[in-house]
This record gives sequence, structure tokens and C-alpha cells, in this order.
Amino acid sequence: MQREQSPIRHQLPLYYIDVVARVGSIRKAAEELAITSTALNRRILGMEDELGVPIFDRLPSGVRLSVAGELFIHHARKQLSDMQRVKSQIADLAGERRGHISVICGQALMNSFMPEMISRYRSEHPAVTFDVRVCNRDEVESALVDYSADIALIFEPKLFSDFHCVMDVPQQVNLVFAAGHPLEGRKSVRLSECAEYPMVLPTRANGVRHMLEQSAVRLSLTLPVMIESDSQALILQSLMQHNMVTFQIPVGIELFGSTADVSHCTLDSRDIGEGRLLLGQLKARNLPVASARFMEHLAANIDDMFGLSQ
Repeated sequence: MQREQSPIRHQLPLYYIDVVARVGSIRKAAEELAITSTALNRRILGMEDELGVPIFDRLPSGVRLSVAGELFIHHARKQLSDMQRVKSQIADLAGERRGHISVICGQALMNSFMPEMISRYRSEHPAVTFDVRVCNRDEVESALVDYSADIALIFEPKLFSDFHCVMDVPQQVNLVFAAGHPLEGRKSVRLSECAEYPMVLPTRANGVRHMLEQSAVRLSLTLPVMIESDSQALILQSLMQHNMVTFQIPVGIELFGSTADVSHCTLDSRDIGEGRLLLGQLKARNLPVASARFMEHLAANIDDMFGLSQ
């Protein structure tokens, strides 16, 4: 997906440095920017000369931000974000919604929920562009603080003081398995019953896995993890081909139900209570108009889906 709308001319040096920092290589950044690596390196050296310190440490494998560069990139991304906000506000004055929206979310939302939300929004605002990335629970703070993301929608994230929660959605973890599994037909199961079957689980950075590990320790259970992966496609195939079980939150179950013959049931709340799907942003940040409207769009649709206002 397109990362962002083109910056205005005087912000090009900031944009170039942002791209180099993101990809970790002057050569790769030059390819993405469609300029020569020599010209890009000259721009960076010029900026470093003005600052009087190196922005990047040069390594055999590429570049990484120096200590001074870490400070500078925060400033650069804030400036780029503020300009996008102003540009979208100006576009709104003309009655034409433009802008670029950057979102981080969990893998469970990437297969059906988020594509549907973007499709609905762009049907009314086709000039808006998106950058949507998978983010684990421990990556939310850095993505919001360095302005690489406007909006976060994450299950059980690691919270920090500058996270502003817009919506808190309760989600009961479900057990998912292929149709015909011995547990099919049950409305609820204990975690100890699930532990009798081989499991394919997301990695420990995942919110669902985090809750499972905590409950297993409390219940003195050993989870029989045969495969762990961040790939939803691999997890799905493992259910179908190896008769394993996995776990998912309600907002992500549609993926399995719409692509394969699978079943699910809830985990007993005595073993695992409800987790929280949080929608939010960096506290005190004025989002670009398009991002703020998309946040409202997400909140309204989540409310409709789970009946939070009823």
C-alpha cells in the first residue's frame, strides 16, 4: 500500500530521511524514491553537515539511526504528519476529502475486518490513501510515538501513559477447530480440555497467546504447541490438514468461517476472562482530518458489530 501522499517540496529532505530510516538502506530507499543513491546520500550528508552530527551510523549491511538521528526522526515525522493534517483540512474546505491514513492492527483484523472497513470508507472518499501494518501488542507505543501510525486497533496491547483509548471492546477468546473435531457441538470448553489436542498458536507477542500463557501458568497446564506462527494462512491449513486447534477472538473468527469448513466455541470464562480490543491514538495528538474521520468510522462499525450501545 502507498505509504503517504507526496510531501511538499520544502519537506523533501525530511521525507527522504524518513524513508532511509524505515528501510535501513540508502540504496533501497533510493530505489523506492526513484532517485540515485548518490543523490540521496548527498542530501543526507548535507543535512548532517547542517546539524553538525551524523543522523545515521553507516554499517556494512546498511544504515541505522544514530542517537541524534533518533531525536531528529521524531521531529521529521511530526512535521510530515502535521503537514498532512493541514493539507487534509484545506482539502475539506473545498469539499473534497483527501489525506493519508496510517493504521496498525493485529493480524486477526487484517483478513476480513480491516479490508471491509477500508472499502466502505473509500467508497465515499476515494482520494484517501492507506498504510495498514500488522503490529504486535508490544509494538504499539513505538509506532504511535514516532508518528509512523495514526491509529491503533490491537487486542490486549501493552499500554503506556500516552495512549488515548477511544473504544474498549470486550472479546471472549474462542477455540477454533476443523469441522468434525471431537469438541464440535460444545458451547464452551475448559482450557484443560483443549490441552488434550495438538495446538497451532500465534507467537508470544500476540495478545491471544499472551492471555493463554497467563492462564496456563495459573492453571498449571502445559499447552501442547506443535506449531507457532504469525501466519493466519499457515494456522488455517494446520487446522484442516493436521486436525489441530487454535484460538481466536470474535472479530477475527470470520476469517476461518468464510474460507474453510471450521467450527468454534468459547473458552470457559473461569479459565480465561474477556480480553480487550482497544482502538486508540497518541494522547494529545491532533490527527489529520482523514485519520480522525476513519477513527470515527471504525468506532461506529465496531459499535454496530458488537452492539456496545445497546
